[in-house]
Amino acid sequence: MPAVETDGLTKRYDDLTALADLSLSVESGTLFGLLGPNGSGKTTTISVLTGQRRPDAGTASVLDIDPVANPREVRSAVGILPEREDPPSFLTPREYLRFVGEVRELDDVDERIERWADRLEFAETLDTVSADLSEGQRQRVMLGQAFVHDPDLVFIDEPLVNLDPILQERVKQELRAYCDAGNTLFLSTHFVDVAADLCDRVGILDGGHLRGTRETDGFGADDLLSYFMETVEGGDVATTDRRSDSLQTGVSETTDAGEGAPDP
Repeated sequence: MPAVETDGLTKRYDDLTALADLSLSVESGTLFGLLGPNGSGKTTTISVLTGQRRPDAGTASVLDIDPVANPREVRSAVGILPEREDPPSFLTPREYLRFVGEVRELDDVDERIERWADRLEFAETLDTVSADLSEGQRQRVMLGQAFVHDPDLVFIDEPLVNLDPILQERVKQELRAYCDAGNTLFLSTHFVDVAADLCDRVGILDGGHLRGTRETDGFGADDLLSYFMETVEGGDVATTDRRSDSLQTGVSETTDAGEGAPDP
């Protein structure tokens, strides 16, 4: 059964078509990735699917819920991690996750907080005010809030940003384990390595258009990059130029230089 399904989904911002006629199906239990350069429509797709923005045309179903008709129901049912969103600076991670638990009406919130803090390795900073955390530590807290209610489906925009290489591997393992338990992950990224390492299936998004989808079994990062180039523009110079500044291999250049230390 599809966890996510869209038909002709379109979103415009004035004269810009950010998403054009997106038709997509993601089966339950899949780790699905939208791969595309910055500005390709990935964040818009997640925003529409989670009921944060209304489409101009088309339909969508998320866990059999219409995010247009029932945006609050969708947001209650799923986990969401927007790109570069931080916990409130004046709260500790524990206080913030307790607040999330209260909003989601969780009875065993303290137990859930401890479990996810251990799994994502931020237990030692649970009682440190968030303003004093590094970017990587804050990213782990935000991952925790997306999973604390154990949803069947989680949307993540750039899951490994600001994490050092060791934590990247740890988070990859946790995301993979979550899907292997029968849950669904829908992530967006412009990093080819992330899509190749994590995803069961990818969709190539470019200029708001879904150019193609494929399974990633046996595909390495170089294979996936070649597939992207062939799918979008036949591997011509324009794609190669764009890849150099927006569709990238590796995420080490985005990691927090002071992981474990306060931001300057």
